[in-house]
Amino acid sequence: MAQSISDSENIFIITTDGFRWQEVFSGADSELIRNPDFVQDTSLIKQLYWDSTATLRRQKLMPFFWNTIAQEGQLYGNRLYENKVDVANIFKISYPGYNELFTGYPDPVFIPNIPVRNRNTNIFEYLDAQKEFSGKVAVFSSWNIFSAILNKKRNHLPANCGYENLPDDSSLNNEIINASQESIIHQKNTRYDLLTYLTAREYIEHNHPRVVLIGFGETDEFAHGRRYDLYLQQAANVDKMIAELWYFVQTSAFYKNRTTFIITTDHGRGKNSSAWFKHGILTRGSGETWFAVIGPGISHNGEMKTDHQFYQKQMASTIARLLGEPFTTTANHAQAIYIPATIHNNMAVVQK
Repeated sequence: MAQSISDSENIFIITTDGFRWQEVFSGADSELIRNPDFVQDTSLIKQLYWDSTATLRRQKLMPFFWNTIAQEGQLYGNRLYENKVDVANIFKISYPGYNELFTGYPDPVFIPNIPVRNRNTNIFEYLDAQKEFSGKVAVFSSWNIFSAILNKKRNHLPANCGYENLPDDSSLNNEIINASQESIIHQKNTRYDLLTYLTAREYIEHNHPRVVLIGFGETDEFAHGRRYDLYLQQAANVDKMIAELWYFVQTSAFYKNRTTFIITTDHGRGKNSSAWFKHGILTRGSGETWFAVIGPGISHNGEMKTDHQFYQKQMASTIARLLGEPFTTTANHAQAIYIPATIHNNMAVVQK
């Protein structure tokens, strides 16, 4: 076991699919929020999320991010200050993005967003194979393809993805959650994020896993549907769920002052009104991402305004390092260096 670079004993990794850095750091977009092609009630949505400055707009949209993380943690990726976070994979869609995020390897082999079992070792199965974390890793995802991205059939991770039924357990409310899922007539590849959250929260409260992945998906769904109003509303919902989970953690004897949250996304999106709903290799802005971190030992630096470049491929090693575990695999590719800047004031040396 390597020396931990934080005081964290537990890590929650939370992703919200395809959510742009522009909204994280500036709130609602002035052009999109008043465009009837993307917003059904422009007057109402402006009442909810518009204000005169980017600082006020982002606080309206994501109050937990800007009232708590900005005070007690760190936020990376505001390109207005040349603080950049990018994907290293060339494809800039979800499967390659999550593979890079969780394996530390921007695989050059293209796998589209279909259930192909991933050949690469991910950080969750690696940690689950370590004695200290064995049986203490759990995954919950709105998108059903996570089962393949994490190769659940190979490693048997406890992963509930999409509209999978939960196992019978008299100590949990799984029967109620299963009934709620089954009552949804038009089930898609992405489950409602609220159901994902409730499933995760129930498991966390009763089983106390030490490494948790929660993958939300509806921000991307609403963006592809060209519904900027619902995209904003879902971002606000995700912020609220994270806030509620943080409150639970900070009032739990098991987790309090021992748990770090890392919050991020899998890819960016287009930069203007003709492309914001798209992403991919041909859409500018699709590789631009962000991340936030809060927890014990994390410097209270808030919004990072220094000129630096970070990559999504560094996140897997960072997760391991925060827990004091070097992420090593038998694969014939090197792991990207972790980001010590998440802990200390000195910036990471980025591995190209």
